[in-house]
Amino acid sequence: MGKIKLNMTQIIHFIGIGGISMSGLAEVLKKDGYFVSGSDDMASDITNHLKSLGIEVNVPNAAENISEDTDLVVYTAAVRENNPEFQAAKRMNKRMMERAELLGEILKGYDHAICIAGTHGKTTTTSIFAEVALAAGLDPTISIGGHMGTDGSNYRVGQSSYFVMEACEYSNSFHHWHPHVGVILNIDADHLDFFGDLDGVVSSFRKFAENIRPGGLLVVRAGQPGLDIVTAGLECDVVTFALNQHEARFWVDDVEYDNLGRPSFDVMDGKQFLAHITLPLPGQYNMLNALACFAAAEWLGIDTQVTAQALMGAKGVKRRFQYKGTYNGAEIIDDYAHHPTEIQACLAAAKRTGRRVVCLFQPHTYSRTKNHLNEFVQSFDDADLIVLLPIYAAREPFDPSISSAVVTEMLNVKGSNSVHFNSFEKAEQYLRKNLHPNDMLITMGAGDVYKVGESLLST
Repeated sequence: MGKIKLNMTQIIHFIGIGGISMSGLAEVLKKDGYFVSGSDDMASDITNHLKSLGIEVNVPNAAENISEDTDLVVYTAAVRENNPEFQAAKRMNKRMMERAELLGEILKGYDHAICIAGTHGKTTTTSIFAEVALAAGLDPTISIGGHMGTDGSNYRVGQSSYFVMEACEYSNSFHHWHPHVGVILNIDADHLDFFGDLDGVVSSFRKFAENIRPGGLLVVRAGQPGLDIVTAGLECDVVTFALNQHEARFWVDDVEYDNLGRPSFDVMDGKQFLAHITLPLPGQYNMLNALACFAAAEWLGIDTQVTAQALMGAKGVKRRFQYKGTYNGAEIIDDYAHHPTEIQACLAAAKRTGRRVVCLFQPHTYSRTKNHLNEFVQSFDDADLIVLLPIYAAREPFDPSISSAVVTEMLNVKGSNSVHFNSFEKAEQYLRKNLHPNDMLITMGAGDVYKVGESLLST
């Protein structure tokens, strides 16, 4: 066995092994010497890859997939108690562990766990910090909730004591982890179906900060709601970052943008110049993400020039302002933005290009759309044309009180140019007629909106 110590455990079964996070954990444990099996509702490229590694994968979920000799059954928060494997594991009195709890146990085997949290930007920032750690020769294990632009994977198994991972706040998942370095990129009112209100979000990030190991580090953006609550009395170092010199220790100076919205800037530590960076990722928000990485890297003792060079070559992560191709002279970009703050940041970056910006948006969950309706209406100001698809329900039941038609009506009352369609096919037909050369089309949302852009490009 390797560095991961799971008491009295050798044979592990994953319910929903085809998920992007579960598959990465399965491979980490497989490479560390455990016998791993799993199941999913359907076969996919991910399950086929796991099979190629010698991991037994069954489709679909079925009670008989839980064997008598299984030591541990791992599941995600999305698995319901009526799942046949969940019920079988309960009947057989198997040891069961939610994915986040398992990650917490795994992290105990790593002296340098770096957990990157925040309401927005954590996937991209984890990816680019992973690139910094790799460039510095730290040989980290990596776990990300998206596909890295470097090689398309969402995980990497290293041989060192460094573990770089994305830390999700939903369902308080990151409360299971005790990092050496914790990063909080921002704090915003999101996932209110779970947290209730902004105070609930702040309290959750406070607990994450308290879990940082004594003598460790918290990197946090200045000016965030509840910052004093989050940082009060911590037993770790606290380092702040922001755009403005007067707000934080790490800040940016001499900022310029190119015609693709990509920033060049000086990284400053107080009054000390550290490096000049030209970032290959667009937008002010990516400049802040890079600044957080720089602050963490400096504290870890990574050479300044190594960090700067890694950031200037950063590939980022798929579905984050990702160029997909050109359709009849219109550039197609895909982005995961699904919260008003993310939408506003993405569209601001697009507007800097000087192109006409067309946004094809698929709202994500009824509760988020309803809870942030007014904020959504304000977030599209930098889009010249807004095309809305039906709400992507994800984990939620249908809610007839909110729809894309409601959002569209409010946008048009505000003076925006917005239309909505009840199918991908009708939206695609509209775009074929209304996209012009030199336009920028952004397919935006956390669901499957990207398929429209791919369909346009396939013809």
